[in-house]
Amino acid sequence: MVMLETSLQAVMNARIIGSGSETMVLAHGFGGDQSVWDKILPYLTQHYQVFVFDWTFSGAVKDPNLFDPLKYSSYDAFANDLIALMDELDLKSSVFVGHSMSGMIGCIASIKRPELFNKLILVGASPRYINIDDYDGGFEDAAIDNILSNIESDYENWTSGFARLVVDNNDPLSVETFAKCLKRMNHEFALPLAKTVFRCDERDILEKVTTPCTIIQTSSDIVVPDSVAYYMQKKIKGKSTVEIVKTDGHFPQLTAHLEFLDVLGGVLGFEI
Repeated sequence: MVMLETSLQAVMNARIIGSGSETMVLAHGFGGDQSVWDKILPYLTQHYQVFVFDWTFSGAVKDPNLFDPLKYSSYDAFANDLIALMDELDLKSSVFVGHSMSGMIGCIASIKRPELFNKLILVGASPRYINIDDYDGGFEDAAIDNILSNIESDYENWTSGFARLVVDNNDPLSVETFAKCLKRMNHEFALPLAKTVFRCDERDILEKVTTPCTIIQTSSDIVVPDSVAYYMQKKIKGKSTVEIVKTDGHFPQLTAHLEFLDVLGGVLGFEI
């Protein structure tokens, strides 16, 4: 394991683990931290140098001044942080695995700096969560307003309910893992970040993504319906495929990690 102690790498708890010749970047989603990858890391590090980190909103990041809600009111600033981290480490032609909001962040970063990525793995990603016209994002406006209202009025109680909603309840330990991540996050960050995520509309960027993509979806995800995965596949300019992990919920890396690894291995050409 290499501990990285300079600038952005240090404050975002960046680590490189493993000894493969290729690099894999793992980027967590809303409310999480790098611990959501713990179940799959021991397998991936046999094949890749795996780069993990925590976004600045994460409760695992010690300095609360790093997350500026105004700066991070769009995915663009996150993409710039990702690029800066990869530049500091001189990482190029990496496999990027982005969960949830990080899927779209990776897409944006790949448009800005395509040489950094040779493959994008988009796990439970969505360019837009709110239904509009003939686009089914999974939520009506009022449902998103309700989520935001609950975050604002009773964040502590909301975290438990949201974790049970988005993580397969057949795996209570994984529900608790994500609930703890949510509770560790600075409560003042939760509302502006949720607005950034749930009110995003990044559909227009998909046709600019030329890096080959694999879109990984669970068979039943309350956050992202199947139709979003196939919409993204159709719109992304680069070669893209959709792979289904046969499990429920938004976190296959937690609740069906072996099945998730099987899919990754099939796409990337390794066996677990």
